[in-house]
Parts: sequence; structure tokens; C-alpha cells
Amino acid sequence: MASTSIETTSSFSSQTTATERRGIPGAQFVEDVQTYLSQLGLDVNSALAFLQERLQQYKLVEMKLLAQQRDLQAKIPDIEKCLDVVATLQAKKGTGEMPFSGVIFFEIIYLDFQLGGKNTSEPSPSSPSDLVADFEVSEGIYSRARIQDTDSVCLWLGANVMLEYSYEEATSLLQKNLDNAKASLEVLIADLQFLRDQVTITQVTIARVYNWDVHQRRVRQASTVAKDS
Repeated sequence: MASTSIETTSSFSSQTTATERRGIPGAQFVEDVQTYLSQLGLDVNSALAFLQERLQQYKLVEMKLLAQQRDLQAKIPDIEKCLDVVATLQAKKGTGEMPFSGVIFFEIIYLDFQLGGKNTSEPSPSSPSDLVADFEVSEGIYSRARIQDTDSVCLWLGANVMLEYSYEEATSLLQKNLDNAKASLEVLIADLQFLRDQVTITQVTIARVYNWDVHQRRVRQASTVAKDS
């Protein structure tokens, strides 16, 4: 009997060993509530309080990850638009289709990917060969620039820092940030899936502990009634 008990406990421990993902602790799936409580050295109320606290921690982390996911999902299209504009400028270079002077500014913060201004390029109605760029001067106020044949663009790096890059350098930086943003988004999605699994496991564990406690109370009550009768 002693040997069987040890094997059961060992199997339980190996199946419920918590894993971790990027600092997010894994939740234990409880098969045997009594063994679970014994291993933790807690009574039912303390175990439920511990599980509820862990559940709230998971919910808080989930809110933060969802906010980061929304930010990346909003900024990735902006980086792609910047790449399109740089590609357009590079394609027009040397074609004589950019006769007027002007500058387009792109704003990028590494890993945050903030984009300043909604920059677009379109042919001028009066002269199809002109390259015209609309850019945001301040919130709700836009101006239009005619762009001269140039070899560079200015990238806003944040913290009041702006640097001038060649088309090739700008494309390389933008593409690198785009790749990093997409990779970060994939990791966030995986983190959220892992986190939701842990939330589900914790909720199931809370229900199992609670139901086990109710069952034990009923058994004790039935035993007391039987003894009294």
C-alpha cells in the first residue's frame, strides 16, 4: 500500500509541475484535490484565496499584453506606409518627376514604432509628373510639399532626435523595425494563448477545490446524522 501511495504522488507531481513562459508562471492542473492541498500545506479557504489571487494576476498581465498587441497592430500598417513612401521616392529619383523642393519626415521609435503624420504621395491634379506629399503639421492641420529629386529622407527617432538617411538606409531601418514588430506581435499572440490556458486551468482548479470542499462537508454532515440516529 505504501508503495502504491508513493507512486500516485510521484505521478501527480510530474503531471502538474508548473511551466513558465517569458516570466508568466504556469498553472497546475489538479487531479487530486486532497493531495494538492497536502502538498501546499493549505486548507480549502487559503487555497481558494491563493488561486483567486493568481487568477487576478493573470488577468492583469492579460490586460497589459492586449494593450501591447493593439499598439503593434496599429503601428505595423504605419511602418508599411513609410516603406511605400520611401520606395515611391526612390522609384521617382532621376526621372525628372520631382521638380520642386520639399522634405518628407517619418517618425519612428524603435520597438514602439510611433509614426508622426499621415504621409501620402499622389500625382498633382495640375501636373501629373509632380510628386506631391501631404504631411501633418499639427493635429488636424496638414500641409502639402512638392518634392525635389533627392537622395535622402529624414527619420524621426524620438527623444527630439532626427537623422537623415539615404533611401537604402531608410528602407533597411524601416524593414528591420517592421520585421521586429511582426515578430513581437507573434510572440505576444503566443503569450496571450499561453496566458488564457493558464486562466482556464486556474478557473477549473478553483471549481474543483470548491466542489471537493462541498462534497467533504456533505460527507461529514451525513456521517454526523448517521451517528446521531
